[in-house]
Amino acid sequence: MTTQYLTEQIQAKKSFLCIGLDVDLNKIPQHLLQLQDPIFEFNKATIDATHDLCVSYKPNTAFYEAYGIKGWQSLQKTIQYINKKYPEIFTIADAKRGDIGNTSSMYAKAFFDDLNFDSVTVAPYMGKDSVEPFLAFENKHTIMLALTSNEGAFDFQTKEANGKELYKHVLETSKAWKNSENLMYVVGATKAEYFAEIRKIVPDSFLLVPGIGAQGGNLQDVCKYGMNDSVGLLINSSRGIIYASNQEDFAQKAREKAKKLQQEMEEILNN
Repeated sequence: MTTQYLTEQIQAKKSFLCIGLDVDLNKIPQHLLQLQDPIFEFNKATIDATHDLCVSYKPNTAFYEAYGIKGWQSLQKTIQYINKKYPEIFTIADAKRGDIGNTSSMYAKAFFDDLNFDSVTVAPYMGKDSVEPFLAFENKHTIMLALTSNEGAFDFQTKEANGKELYKHVLETSKAWKNSENLMYVVGATKAEYFAEIRKIVPDSFLLVPGIGAQGGNLQDVCKYGMNDSVGLLINSSRGIIYASNQEDFAQKAREKAKKLQQEMEEILNN
């Protein structure tokens, strides 16, 4: 999927919402556990209830890998379902991969060729040759960790080296990599005050923004400092939407939470 098409979907849906599909069998409605594939059935119902309100879904692969081969099969069925029934949706494999070149090539092949995700999250710590194999895939996107929403982000990402914070070095360096036009960046919503500085470095790139909702990020602040002329934001909410209810009405309650965020986004876009 091209970024132009993604931008068109944002304008058409009046939404830049990404819904995280982080499925924990201990949290989903108990009646689903009687089914053959409760993870997929939970995802399917959630997707059917919310697809018109969001432009992206982001399964965090850890929540599938934790259940072994059955979990991976649930992930495969989920992405196949989205691609077949809702092909306009931008899909993100939240896998945070990053390794030496030949290993990264295999990771990229797994997520882009086999599973057919539109994008994958990667960690940049090992540098250019660990990221460029992902960037080589046409119309696929690599979403690189830049400034994350967790408390430990301050351990390294905001430390200064030669008078500049590490996350700024990461952003600036990545712009020179081959096929860097395929890069997007993860920037946590709980770091809203940093968005203005980030936009000075990557004014045109899409930013994937976790941390709205359960982690306390503020949508208005993120948009104030992080939005560009083509919006350029994917705001992710996971737990706040998918676990709005643990009863049989879970899909409807997820829709209500997603609708609330979408309406806030529509108001921001209209203004």
